[in-house]
Amino acid sequence: MRERIFSLISKYNLRPNRDLGQNFLIVPDIIERNVARAELSGSDTVLEIGPGLGVLTDELSRRAGKVFAIEKDPRIVEILRREYSWNNVEIIEGDAMEVEWPEFNKMVSNLPYQISSPVTFKLLNYEFERAVLIYQLEFAERMVARPGTRNYSRLSLMVSAKARAELVERIGRGAFWPKPEVDSAVVVLEPKPRSERVELDENLTRALFQHRRKKVYAALKDSRHMIGLDKETFLRNREIIQKVPHAEKRVYELSPLDVLDIQNYLFENGLLHEKDSQKQGKV
Repeated sequence: MRERIFSLISKYNLRPNRDLGQNFLIVPDIIERNVARAELSGSDTVLEIGPGLGVLTDELSRRAGKVFAIEKDPRIVEILRREYSWNNVEIIEGDAMEVEWPEFNKMVSNLPYQISSPVTFKLLNYEFERAVLIYQLEFAERMVARPGTRNYSRLSLMVSAKARAELVERIGRGAFWPKPEVDSAVVVLEPKPRSERVELDENLTRALFQHRRKKVYAALKDSRHMIGLDKETFLRNREIIQKVPHAEKRVYELSPLDVLDIQNYLFENGLLHEKDSQKQGKV
């Protein structure tokens, strides 16, 4: 595998584009473990974002019924189409955050680090069975963090509201070429049953976690503009907002259900707009 990658790099005089996060995974064992973690069969359709030089794509094509690979770099797209003769792989040229994603039930990717967050939030809005994803280690640790811990963030909250996330393997920098400046990690994501998912208003979660170490009331006060409240409206409703559920908790201690309590209270008191939250709760 390593020889295959460097052969292609030499053949096409390829210089990885750091702006696109091109750090090619060159350790076969890691690829094999991730493909195994995906638990693929011929009935699965896999989405891969950032296929690079195709070594992971090639393994996926042997196990899955169909693979869609989204690649932004036209140079890489050309190499993949020239060098491989897959009959069950479709290369989609474009930005993964702009193109329409095809139907899939599993995702397996070595994600470009700079789009880790938007890809993850987009993925959580899809119905899928399992995702096996490589992230920057620090990002992965925030994904799986629990309320009240140092790494707990808006990302932790939004992931745990809809899915179960497990950090299953840490990966050193030497597993990639060129070497990134940070270590990486593999995270396995599985959606929670519909009855356990919590739909949270994005404006509210951003407002709260803008001040993650403050208490809930103070965070709402300082970020009132993010939920559509001007100073006058906030002051007029100050006594109501002071009684918001979990007002004395610090934001980084809030679970998804805690934030749902806050969301519903604000909605019921006319302090969140219906078009923003829809008082969705669990779906």
